[in-house]
Amino acid sequence: MSPSLQAICTADAPAPVGPYNQAVLAGGVLYCSGQIALDPTSGALVGEGDVEAETRQVLTNLQAVLAAAGATPAQVVRTTVFLIDLADFAAVNALYAEVFNGAVAPARACVQVAALPKGAKVEIDAIAVVA
Repeated sequence: MSPSLQAICTADAPAPVGPYNQAVLAGGVLYCSGQIALDPTSGALVGEGDVEAETRQVLTNLQAVLAAAGATPAQVVRTTVFLIDLADFAAVNALYAEVFNGAVAPARACVQVAALPKGAKVEIDAIAVVA
């Protein structure tokens, strides 16, 4: 028997820029698509190239998706951080630590990539346990 799938969508995070959902809930596990620093209202990239401003928006967007599924950052078990430049790691990591500061930090991978959608400098996806 396959788990039921539920698309998670909220106006508090940017609409997807392709044929995917902000998140999918399957069998008590929430799979959040990668978030970049898009303003949920305008769809415009925020931060004007400032990786810290982008990271704050990415984390705000990700928390909005989690909240739409009834989850919090404390329920996140795995993330992936995609950076255009690994030299930004320390700045991104400091802001990340403010959000994922529970007793058990999520497992994580961080990779440098050649490009991200819309010219973003950072993207973060997540997996959370909600049941």
